[in-house]
Amino acid sequence: MTYILYIAAALAEIAGCFSFWAWWRLEKSPLWLLPGLASLAAFGFLLALVEANAAGRAYAAYGGIYIAASLCWLWLVEGVRPDRWDLAGATLCIAGASVILLAPRGA
Repeated sequence: MTYILYIAAALAEIAGCFSFWAWWRLEKSPLWLLPGLASLAAFGFLLALVEANAAGRAYAAYGGIYIAASLCWLWLVEGVRPDRWDLAGATLCIAGASVILLAPRGA
C-alpha cells in the first residue's frame, strides 16, 4: 500500500508542479494554476497517509519514487523517451527507497 500512496503522491506533485511550468514556461492560461494548487494539496495529503515512524524517513523514501515517476511523466506526457542513464539512475533510486522502506528496524 505504501508504494501505491507514493506513486499517487508523485503523480499529484508532478501534475501540480507541471501546471506552474505550463503557465510560466509554456505561456498557458493562469487557470492552469487552479487544478495545480489542488493537485499539490492532494500530494501533501497523500504523503501524510504513508505509514512511517518519522516524516523525514517517509520523505526520503518518497524521493526515489518521485524520480522514477518524473521519468514516466517525461515519457508519457512530454513525449521524451528516457535514455539508459535516466533508467539506471531511477533504478538506483528505487533500490535506495526500498532499502529505506523495507529495512528491519528495532522497536
